[in-house]
Amino acid sequence: MTRHPLTRRRLLALAALTPLAACGTAPSDTGRLRVAFAAGGSKETLDPSQVSLFVDQARAKALFDTLVAYNADTSLRPRLAESWESDDSGTRWRIRLRRAAFHDGRPVTADDVLYTFRRIADPALASSSRQYFAKVDFGRSKAVSPTEIELILTAPDFEFPSGWGAPGAEIVPAGTTDFTAPVGSGPFRFVSFTPGGPAVFRKNESHWDGAPSIDELEFVPVNEEAARVNALLSGQVDYAHDLAAGTAARLAGDARVSLLEAKGTTMQGMILRVTQPPFADPRLVRAVLSGVDREALNRVALAGRGEIGNDLFGKGLRGYATGIPQRGREVELARSLVREAGAEGLAFAVETSDVDPGFATAATLISRQLGEIGLKVTPNTRASSTYFSEIKTKGVAALTRTATLPVPTFLNQRFRTGGSNNVNGFASPEFDALMDRAAATADEGARLALFGDAQRIVHASGGLLAWGFSTWTIGASKRVSGLVTAPPNTFDWARFDRARLS
Repeated sequence: MTRHPLTRRRLLALAALTPLAACGTAPSDTGRLRVAFAAGGSKETLDPSQVSLFVDQARAKALFDTLVAYNADTSLRPRLAESWESDDSGTRWRIRLRRAAFHDGRPVTADDVLYTFRRIADPALASSSRQYFAKVDFGRSKAVSPTEIELILTAPDFEFPSGWGAPGAEIVPAGTTDFTAPVGSGPFRFVSFTPGGPAVFRKNESHWDGAPSIDELEFVPVNEEAARVNALLSGQVDYAHDLAAGTAARLAGDARVSLLEAKGTTMQGMILRVTQPPFADPRLVRAVLSGVDREALNRVALAGRGEIGNDLFGKGLRGYATGIPQRGREVELARSLVREAGAEGLAFAVETSDVDPGFATAATLISRQLGEIGLKVTPNTRASSTYFSEIKTKGVAALTRTATLPVPTFLNQRFRTGGSNNVNGFASPEFDALMDRAAATADEGARLALFGDAQRIVHASGGLLAWGFSTWTIGASKRVSGLVTAPPNTFDWARFDRARLS
């Protein structure tokens, strides 16, 4: 059997996370913490399988829990799963649950886990998390006991546990179909929620990992980044999520604010739909990748506070392909490719939104840079509340960003044929075969080498311009302590049960 204990490396990764220290010695206030996020409008839901925006993920984290969670390096931290192991083939997984309860007092059981995973895997639900559970044979999988599950896969997958901690994999009580007043097992209980409006949660006194330090948590919808900053500085909110690099530079010396900055943790990029003109022509894909100035984008759109990218996701994370030469700007090559494709003067739109504080600047700069190679590019701004759902079907080029995920998880989502978030439309039998071989390889070093080979394919022809990695910045009032600087999507990001007010 292959066991998965907490290794010394993982413990060191946990120890490296630094809490935001308390300011002074003021007494603790156990009242309401108010946190400002960009919201998703009237179509928002508290169904954790439907998360698409960061506010959805933060609310799900407060109300629910997952079997595992990601540390800062994407290694796994046990949560509802106390331990897990696979057989030598990687097709039979045994999970043991810790003693935990839902908000209504019912214990979290193997049946709840099976129900949740079966629900997520149902194509009718259209969950972006369904890819993680596509290999599960639910007819053969079973609850061995109330606290033990056996999951049988149709093909080997030694990376399978990574999917258990992904956004959208939160465990819900068996039989749940209505999420208007959801019951979870997370650190906070539901009080109220208005789609597109505020949400209020109250601390779960009986949470298995300890009760929160604050009594209530309120999510306040504030879509404009400048408005979030003003609300923070005026004391209307205690926490402002997702601040632009330029804003962070201005606030760095402000005595009213503490900044939590997870450096280089969020991929900034542009996706090209390689199944549609003009990018069905690989010469134009290569022209765009060669025509963009990544250094200038970092300097201007990220205020010099990010890192340049190499058209690959996951820089610095486990499994990232470090041996691929850095792609730079080659204007003459890009121009010649445009001419060769007969595309001089070709006009197209790049989809953008204020869903990310740096998108507008990046879209303008990319448009100007591609104009220098003979293309006419115009930014097309879409509503932030529906942006990521709209670009799945609309347009041929769109700005995107992705927070921290295990590299294999991202590759399966974005580039596998029929992947749940394969917006590019990329399809490569060679890539799919490499991913399958990697998943079936028990030796981690050999497995990661195969994932590296798969990344070489998408680097060459996947249609992803990953131009940079931005610093994820959150502003917090000086009266808040107990927050931890962490990459988005990881366990300590947007985790408010250890927050304190003074």
